Amino acid sequence: MVSPGFLSFLHLGNVLRQASFLGIVAIGQTFVILTGGIDLSVASIITLTNVVSAQIMNGSNENLLLALVTVIAIGAVVGLANGSGVCFLKIPPLVMTLGVGSVVQGIALVYSKGAPKGYAAPLIRFISNEKIGGLISGAVILWLILGLLTIVVLKYTTFGRNVYALGTNVIAARYAGVNITGVTLCTYVLAGIMSALTGTLLVGYTGTSFLDAGTTYTMNSIAAVVVGGTSIIGGRGGYGGTIAGAIIMTIIGSLLTIVHIPEAGRQIAQGLIILCLVLIYGREKTRG
Repeated sequence: MVSPGFLSFLHLGNVLRQASFLGIVAIGQTFVILTGGIDLSVASIITLTNVVSAQIMNGSNENLLLALVTVIAIGAVVGLANGSGVCFLKIPPLVMTLGVGSVVQGIALVYSKGAPKGYAAPLIRFISNEKIGGLISGAVILWLILGLLTIVVLKYTTFGRNVYALGTNVIAARYAGVNITGVTLCTYVLAGIMSALTGTLLVGYTGTSFLDAGTTYTMNSIAAVVVGGTSIIGGRGGYGGTIAGAIIMTIIGSLLTIVHIPEAGRQIAQGLIILCLVLIYGREKTRG
């Protein structure tokens, strides 16, 4: 039986706040998937930047800027490593990002020595938790701003058109003059930066860092993208759908929690959703 308070404004506001973290990660995942790639390292990037940012901030607003610059640099470097492996070493995205993710997770363990330290700066706690005007949290507002920028970039810029071209037909895109390497590198770097930003926001949400902070975000970000209508094989879709997908996946997770489905059951449900959508898109491609 679903709780009668499930549809309350308070709960819906909490759902949007949770969806904002997933939605920001899914910005990068949307770009990557639209090119025909995939990023399985986002969870590890979130965890590493979660641990690093908490330790740098250590409860002080004065250290917040340094923490943000550091984690964005980390995200960009990891994204660049992913993109370089895909472009120059010709390693399949799934294999490359999975391997890099494992390395990054190991770095997080070594850096934290298995016991993360530090606390969120008051400002980042305010952004992640407090409702501005009593309506929505700062994290949701940030998500909406980034989401709008993403939609504009994909729809109205040359880079956005090149992303779609690469995902539709890489050979045709190359003949059309698209810088395949540049576009691919940019999408993975963007995915790394968005994951790093999420890792920092999650410190604000929880108040401290955890070594499992990013655990659910890899599969959930992929699910949000494909549930939102973006083809898992690339070339079709957009971030507007991903916004809806992030909200849907968050609501599903919330419902499963309310009816006391354990974490294993939630992961099975999310995996089945992804598999069904992949099968649907696969059949559509075969028919096409």
